[in-house]
Amino acid sequence: MLQISESDLVRKAVVTAPVSRAVVARYVAGESVPDAVTVASELRTTNRLATIDYLGEDTTDSVQAATTRDTYVHLLDLLAEADLTAYGAAEVSVKLSAIGQALPADGDAIALENARAICEAAQAAGTTVTLDMEDHTTTDRTLATLHALREDFPWVGAVLQSYLHRTEADCRDLATAGSRVRLCKGAYKEPASVAFQDGDDVDLSYVRCLKVLMAGDGYPMVASHDPRLIDIAAALAGHHGRAPDSYEFQMLLGIRMNEQKRIADRGHQMRVYVPFGEDWYGYLVRRMAERPANVQFFLRSLATNG
Repeated sequence: MLQISESDLVRKAVVTAPVSRAVVARYVAGESVPDAVTVASELRTTNRLATIDYLGEDTTDSVQAATTRDTYVHLLDLLAEADLTAYGAAEVSVKLSAIGQALPADGDAIALENARAICEAAQAAGTTVTLDMEDHTTTDRTLATLHALREDFPWVGAVLQSYLHRTEADCRDLATAGSRVRLCKGAYKEPASVAFQDGDDVDLSYVRCLKVLMAGDGYPMVASHDPRLIDIAAALAGHHGRAPDSYEFQMLLGIRMNEQKRIADRGHQMRVYVPFGEDWYGYLVRRMAERPANVQFFLRSLATNG
Protein backbone atom coordinates (compact mmCIF):
# COMPACT_ATOMS: atom_id res chain seq x y z
CA MET A 1 0.00 0.00 0.00
CA LEU A 2 2.76 2.44 0.87
CA GLN A 3 4.53 1.76 -2.44
CA ILE A 4 1.29 2.20 -4.35
CA SER A 5 0.77 5.53 -2.57
CA GLU A 6 3.82 6.89 -4.41
CA SER A 7 2.22 6.31 -7.82
CA ASP A 8 0.95 9.55 -9.34
CA LEU A 9 -1.45 7.56 -11.52
CA VAL A 10 -3.04 5.77 -8.56
CA ARG A 11 -3.19 8.99 -6.55
CA LYS A 12 -4.99 10.82 -9.36
CA ALA A 13 -7.46 7.95 -9.84
CA VAL A 14 -8.36 7.81 -6.15
CA VAL A 15 -8.51 11.57 -5.56
CA THR A 16 -10.70 12.22 -8.59
CA ALA A 17 -13.06 9.24 -8.17
CA PRO A 18 -16.52 10.57 -7.21
CA VAL A 19 -16.96 7.85 -4.58
CA SER A 20 -13.71 8.71 -2.82
CA ARG A 21 -15.14 11.81 -1.18
CA ALA A 22 -17.96 9.83 0.40
CA VAL A 23 -15.62 7.11 1.64
CA VAL A 24 -13.01 9.53 2.96
CA ALA A 25 -15.70 11.37 4.94
CA ARG A 26 -15.63 8.50 7.43
CA TYR A 27 -11.96 9.10 8.24
CA VAL A 28 -11.49 12.82 7.51
CA ALA A 29 -13.54 15.63 9.06
CA GLY A 30 -13.62 17.66 5.86
CA GLU A 31 -11.43 20.15 4.04
CA SER A 32 -12.06 23.35 6.01
CA VAL A 33 -11.50 24.64 9.53
CA PRO A 34 -15.28 24.92 10.20
CA ASP A 35 -15.62 21.25 9.17
CA ALA A 36 -13.10 20.26 11.85
CA VAL A 37 -14.83 22.39 14.49
CA THR A 38 -18.17 20.80 13.61
CA VAL A 39 -16.81 17.27 14.10
CA ALA A 40 -15.17 18.23 17.41
CA SER A 41 -18.49 19.63 18.57
CA GLU A 42 -20.30 16.45 17.57
CA LEU A 43 -17.78 14.34 19.48
CA ARG A 44 -18.41 16.35 22.64
CA THR A 45 -22.09 15.34 22.57
CA THR A 46 -20.94 11.78 23.30
CA ASN A 47 -18.31 12.82 25.89
CA ARG A 48 -15.40 12.28 23.51
CA LEU A 49 -12.42 14.61 23.29
CA ALA A 50 -10.61 15.60 20.09
CA THR A 51 -7.12 16.25 18.79
CA ILE A 52 -7.24 17.89 15.38
CA ASP A 53 -4.63 17.51 12.65
CA TYR A 54 -4.43 19.79 9.62
CA LEU A 55 -3.26 17.39 6.93
CA GLY A 56 -0.09 18.13 5.05
CA GLU A 57 3.55 17.20 5.54
CA ASP A 58 7.00 17.43 3.94
CA THR A 59 6.47 21.12 3.26
CA THR A 60 9.40 22.53 1.29
CA ASP A 61 8.05 26.05 0.85
CA SER A 62 8.21 28.65 3.61
CA VAL A 63 4.96 30.26 2.45
CA GLN A 64 3.13 26.96 2.73
CA ALA A 65 4.62 26.40 6.19
CA ALA A 66 3.35 29.82 7.29
CA THR A 67 -0.07 29.09 5.81
CA THR A 68 -0.27 25.85 7.81
CA ARG A 69 0.74 27.75 10.96
CA ASP A 70 -1.94 30.37 10.35
CA THR A 71 -4.55 27.66 9.71
CA TYR A 72 -3.82 26.16 13.12
CA VAL A 73 -4.07 29.56 14.79
CA HIS A 74 -7.41 30.18 13.08
CA LEU A 75 -8.61 26.72 14.10
CA LEU A 76 -7.72 27.34 17.74
CA ASP A 77 -9.54 30.68 17.69
CA LEU A 78 -12.70 29.04 16.34
CA LEU A 79 -12.48 26.16 18.83
CA ALA A 80 -12.30 28.68 21.67
CA GLU A 81 -15.25 30.63 20.26
CA ALA A 82 -17.24 27.38 20.14
CA ASP A 83 -16.36 26.68 23.80
CA LEU A 84 -14.54 23.48 22.86
CA THR A 85 -11.12 24.16 24.39
CA ALA A 86 -11.84 24.22 28.13
CA TYR A 87 -9.69 21.67 29.96
CA GLY A 88 -8.17 20.63 26.65
CA ALA A 89 -11.39 19.06 25.37
CA ALA A 90 -10.27 19.84 21.83
CA GLU A 91 -6.56 20.29 21.16
CA VAL A 92 -4.38 20.13 18.04
CA SER A 93 -1.77 17.72 16.69
CA VAL A 94 1.03 19.20 14.58
CA LYS A 95 3.56 17.55 12.28
CA LEU A 96 6.78 19.56 12.27
CA SER A 97 7.35 18.66 8.62
CA ALA A 98 4.15 20.57 7.81
CA ILE A 99 5.42 23.78 9.39
CA GLY A 100 8.92 23.88 7.94
CA GLN A 101 11.13 21.16 9.42
CA ALA A 102 12.04 19.85 5.96
CA LEU A 103 12.98 23.26 4.53
CA PRO A 104 16.50 23.15 3.09
CA ALA A 105 17.79 26.08 5.13
CA ASP A 106 17.12 26.49 8.87
CA GLY A 107 14.19 24.06 8.73
CA ASP A 108 14.36 23.17 12.43
CA ALA A 109 14.49 26.82 13.47
CA ILE A 110 11.56 27.74 11.19
CA ALA A 111 9.49 24.82 12.46
CA LEU A 112 10.24 25.80 16.06
CA GLU A 113 9.20 29.40 15.42
CA ASN A 114 5.95 28.31 13.77
CA ALA A 115 5.28 25.78 16.52
CA ARG A 116 5.73 28.52 19.13
CA ALA A 117 3.08 30.61 17.41
CA ILE A 118 0.68 27.66 17.47
CA CYS A 119 1.45 27.00 21.15
CA GLU A 120 0.82 30.66 21.99
CA ALA A 121 -2.58 30.44 20.29
CA ALA A 122 -3.35 27.20 22.12
CA GLN A 123 -2.40 28.71 25.45
CA ALA A 124 -4.63 31.72 24.79
CA ALA A 125 -7.46 29.35 23.88
CA GLY A 126 -6.96 27.29 27.03
CA THR A 127 -5.90 24.06 25.36
CA THR A 128 -2.81 22.09 24.34
CA VAL A 129 -0.68 20.98 21.40
CA THR A 130 0.79 17.56 20.65
CA LEU A 131 3.75 17.16 18.29
CA ASP A 132 3.15 14.23 15.95
CA MET A 133 6.07 11.88 15.34
CA GLU A 134 7.07 10.97 11.79
CA ASP A 135 9.69 8.62 10.31
CA HIS A 136 12.73 7.66 12.38
CA THR A 137 15.09 10.10 10.64
CA THR A 138 13.28 12.99 12.32
CA THR A 139 12.88 11.52 15.83
CA ASP A 140 15.85 13.26 17.48
CA ARG A 141 15.02 16.59 15.82
CA THR A 142 11.37 16.35 16.86
CA LEU A 143 12.30 15.57 20.46
CA ALA A 144 14.76 18.48 20.46
CA THR A 145 11.96 20.79 19.32
CA LEU A 146 9.69 19.32 21.99
CA HIS A 147 12.19 20.10 24.75
CA ALA A 148 12.69 23.63 23.43
CA LEU A 149 8.93 24.27 23.39
CA ARG A 150 8.47 22.81 26.86
CA GLU A 151 10.68 25.54 28.31
CA ASP A 152 7.76 27.93 27.81
CA PHE A 153 4.89 25.49 27.26
CA PRO A 154 5.46 22.50 29.58
CA TRP A 155 2.15 20.94 28.51
CA VAL A 156 3.22 20.26 24.90
CA GLY A 157 2.58 16.60 24.15
CA ALA A 158 4.97 14.09 22.61
CA VAL A 159 4.30 11.06 20.43
CA LEU A 160 6.37 7.86 20.65
CA GLN A 161 6.11 4.82 18.35
CA SER A 162 6.48 1.35 19.84
CA TYR A 163 7.85 -0.20 16.66
CA LEU A 164 11.14 1.67 17.08
CA HIS A 165 13.82 -0.10 19.11
CA ARG A 166 14.64 3.10 20.96
CA THR A 167 11.14 3.88 22.22
CA GLU A 168 11.23 2.14 25.61
CA ALA A 169 14.23 4.29 26.55
CA ASP A 170 12.48 7.40 25.22
CA CYS A 171 9.47 6.53 27.40
CA ARG A 172 11.71 6.44 30.46
CA ASP A 173 13.08 9.88 29.57
CA LEU A 174 9.61 11.38 29.08
CA ALA A 175 7.63 9.70 31.89
CA THR A 176 8.05 12.76 34.10
CA ALA A 177 5.59 14.95 35.96
CA GLY A 178 3.31 16.89 33.62
CA SER A 179 4.67 15.17 30.51
CA ARG A 180 1.94 14.21 28.05
CA VAL A 181 3.01 11.21 25.93
CA ARG A 182 0.94 9.57 23.19
CA LEU A 183 2.04 6.00 22.58
CA CYS A 184 1.19 4.50 19.18
CA LYS A 185 2.54 1.57 17.17
CA GLY A 186 3.84 3.60 14.20
CA ALA A 187 2.68 4.00 10.60
CA TYR A 188 5.84 4.51 8.54
CA LYS A 189 7.85 1.83 6.71
CA GLU A 190 11.09 1.55 8.70
CA PRO A 191 14.19 -0.65 8.26
CA ALA A 192 14.90 -3.58 10.57
CA SER A 193 17.97 -1.76 11.88
CA VAL A 194 15.75 0.70 13.77
CA ALA A 195 12.31 -0.92 14.01
CA PHE A 196 10.66 -4.22 14.87
CA GLN A 197 9.30 -5.89 11.74
CA ASP A 198 7.05 -8.52 13.32
CA GLY A 199 3.64 -7.43 14.61
CA ASP A 200 3.97 -9.46 17.81
CA ASP A 201 7.29 -7.78 18.58
CA VAL A 202 5.69 -4.37 18.06
CA ASP A 203 2.89 -5.32 20.46
CA LEU A 204 5.34 -6.59 23.09
CA SER A 205 7.27 -3.34 22.81
CA TYR A 206 4.00 -1.43 23.19
CA VAL A 207 3.27 -3.25 26.46
CA ARG A 208 6.78 -2.61 27.80
CA CYS A 209 6.39 1.07 26.97
CA LEU A 210 2.94 1.16 28.58
CA LYS A 211 4.40 -0.23 31.79
CA VAL A 212 6.98 2.54 31.88
CA LEU A 213 4.46 5.30 31.17
CA MET A 214 1.80 4.05 33.59
CA ALA A 215 4.38 3.66 36.36
CA GLY A 216 5.78 7.13 35.72
CA ASP A 217 4.63 10.57 36.77
CA GLY A 218 3.47 11.74 33.36
CA TYR A 219 0.17 11.63 31.49
CA PRO A 220 -0.02 8.58 29.17
CA MET A 221 -2.16 8.79 26.04
CA VAL A 222 -2.90 5.26 24.84
CA ALA A 223 -3.35 5.42 21.07
CA SER A 224 -4.54 2.00 19.95
CA HIS A 225 -7.55 0.22 18.48
CA ASP A 226 -6.35 -3.17 19.72
CA PRO A 227 -8.75 -4.52 22.39
CA ARG A 228 -5.93 -6.46 24.08
CA LEU A 229 -3.73 -3.41 24.45
CA ILE A 230 -6.64 -1.30 25.66
CA ASP A 231 -7.43 -3.89 28.35
CA ILE A 232 -3.76 -4.07 29.36
CA ALA A 233 -3.57 -0.28 29.60
CA ALA A 234 -6.68 -0.18 31.81
CA ALA A 235 -5.26 -2.92 34.04
CA LEU A 236 -1.92 -1.14 34.38
CA ALA A 237 -3.68 2.12 35.23
CA GLY A 238 -5.62 0.31 37.95
CA HIS A 239 -2.49 -1.39 39.26
CA HIS A 240 -0.77 1.97 39.66
CA GLY A 241 -3.84 3.60 41.20
CA ARG A 242 -4.28 6.10 38.43
CA ALA A 243 -7.37 8.33 38.51
CA PRO A 244 -9.48 8.40 35.30
CA ASP A 245 -8.25 11.92 34.52
CA SER A 246 -4.56 10.96 34.74
CA TYR A 247 -4.45 9.16 31.39
CA GLU A 248 -6.55 8.77 28.27
CA PHE A 249 -7.32 6.50 25.34
CA GLN A 250 -7.07 7.69 21.74
CA MET A 251 -8.47 6.36 18.47
CA LEU A 252 -8.74 7.59 14.90
CA LEU A 253 -11.86 9.20 13.51
CA GLY A 254 -13.98 6.57 11.76
CA ILE A 255 -12.44 3.48 13.37
CA ARG A 256 -14.19 1.44 16.10
CA MET A 257 -16.64 4.26 16.73
CA ASN A 258 -18.93 2.16 18.93
CA GLU A 259 -15.94 1.16 21.05
CA GLN A 260 -14.96 4.83 21.36
CA LYS A 261 -18.39 5.59 22.77
CA ARG A 262 -18.30 2.58 25.08
CA ILE A 263 -14.98 3.65 26.56
CA ALA A 264 -16.27 7.18 27.09
CA ASP A 265 -19.51 5.90 28.62
CA ARG A 266 -17.51 3.88 31.15
CA GLY A 267 -16.00 7.08 32.51
CA HIS A 268 -12.63 6.93 30.74
CA GLN A 269 -11.19 9.82 28.77
CA MET A 270 -11.52 8.99 25.08
CA ARG A 271 -9.88 11.32 22.56
CA VAL A 272 -10.45 11.05 18.81
CA TYR A 273 -7.77 11.98 16.29
CA VAL A 274 -9.56 14.24 13.79
CA PRO A 275 -7.74 14.99 10.53
CA PHE A 276 -8.97 17.60 8.05
CA GLY A 277 -7.76 19.37 4.94
CA GLU A 278 -7.45 18.90 1.19
CA ASP A 279 -4.26 16.84 1.43
CA TRP A 280 -5.98 13.69 2.72
CA TYR A 281 -4.56 11.11 0.30
CA GLY A 282 -1.34 10.25 2.15
CA TYR A 283 -3.17 10.00 5.45
CA LEU A 284 -5.79 7.66 3.97
CA VAL A 285 -3.18 5.36 2.42
CA ARG A 286 -1.34 4.99 5.73
CA ARG A 287 -4.61 4.02 7.41
CA MET A 288 -5.16 1.41 4.70
CA ALA A 289 -1.64 0.06 5.17
CA GLU A 290 -2.03 -0.16 8.94
CA ARG A 291 -5.23 -2.15 8.98
CA PRO A 292 -6.51 -4.58 6.30
CA ALA A 293 -10.07 -4.03 7.48
CA ASN A 294 -9.78 -0.45 6.28
CA VAL A 295 -8.89 -1.66 2.78
CA GLN A 296 -11.91 -3.95 2.80
CA PHE A 297 -14.16 -1.08 3.87
CA PHE A 298 -12.82 1.13 1.09
CA LEU A 299 -13.19 -1.54 -1.59
CA ARG A 300 -16.74 -2.40 -0.45
CA SER A 301 -17.61 1.27 -0.69
CA LEU A 302 -16.19 1.49 -4.21
CA ALA A 303 -18.14 -1.62 -5.27
CA THR A 304 -21.35 -0.29 -3.78
CA ASN A 305 -21.10 3.26 -5.09
CA GLY A 306 -18.96 2.89 -8.21
